[in-house]
Amino acid sequence: MIEKNIHAVDITVAIPAYNGEKRLPLVLDLLLNQTGLENINWEIIIIDNNSADQTFELVEKYQKIAKNNNIDLRYFLENQQGAAFARLRAVKEAKGNIIAFLDDDNLPDTDWLAAAYKFGIDYPQAGVWSGQIHGAFEVSPPENFSRIQAFLAIREHGDKPYKFDGDKLKLPPGAALVVRKQVWRENVPEKPILSGKLPGILVQGDDYEPLIYIHKAGWQIWYNPAMHSYHQIPKWRLEKDYLLSIARGCGLPTFQLLLINTQKVQIPIVFARTILGGFRRLLGHIIKYRGKIYSDLIVMFEMEFYWASMLSPFYSCRLYMRRLIDNKGSDNA
Repeated sequence: MIEKNIHAVDITVAIPAYNGEKRLPLVLDLLLNQTGLENINWEIIIIDNNSADQTFELVEKYQKIAKNNNIDLRYFLENQQGAAFARLRAVKEAKGNIIAFLDDDNLPDTDWLAAAYKFGIDYPQAGVWSGQIHGAFEVSPPENFSRIQAFLAIREHGDKPYKFDGDKLKLPPGAALVVRKQVWRENVPEKPILSGKLPGILVQGDDYEPLIYIHKAGWQIWYNPAMHSYHQIPKWRLEKDYLLSIARGCGLPTFQLLLINTQKVQIPIVFARTILGGFRRLLGHIIKYRGKIYSDLIVMFEMEFYWASMLSPFYSCRLYMRRLIDNKGSDNA
């Protein structure tokens, strides 16, 4: 049995929220009814990323409920827009040695937090771990959706623990993710490269960026099948325009993510391999599905991802130029 330390917080549940007034109640209700935590000190923090609804008032209401259950629920406003900045703020404010992230549309099983904490005790070599994430669909997904479900943070990899492969960007999503606070603080830069957006582009990859730094430092990243959560997928997230924007946004940061583990002398090689690899996959996909490339949504999604991955080195150059301009502006200020 884990002995409870009355002087320290063992684990923090951190929830980045954006206009979460309608989604947060269900998440918080499930958290306040977690089981198996009798010997664990824990807290909840909400990182409000510039919500325009009544998120703050909702959290105030739940702070009273949490207090009656002897649970500390704290609220912070993060003005820098983007999930990457909300996570960084959560790491800064968390009191727990372990931080369990939940998005405001992630629904944890009643033993999710206990399973997350136990895994950290059993696997001290793990710097990050994640569990099974199931889809909670408002409407039935399209045929063959399982081929792309990982892009919507649905991960169902069986009932045995295993290590993710950071070298090949085989990593868990930021949703329902658990990290050791000190590991994050020692290895993840305070200023992310992939903050989530460029004008007109919804760029993904901000989930993976901190994980690659942690992997590069030698920490292991694990899949824990005992942790179950459910990602709410409303109807609009299964529509063509949104899915293709996700495919594009996941493909564009590919080269930038590869750079984190790439030595400078290898950059030209990785640059060429990324373009040629994307082209090879795109061409092979067109040949294989030539009769469906304009009619099958899943095929279109995969093509969009391969196309964006092929172009990702040029997107990385755009990021580099933007940073130069921003730094020059800062120097002249």
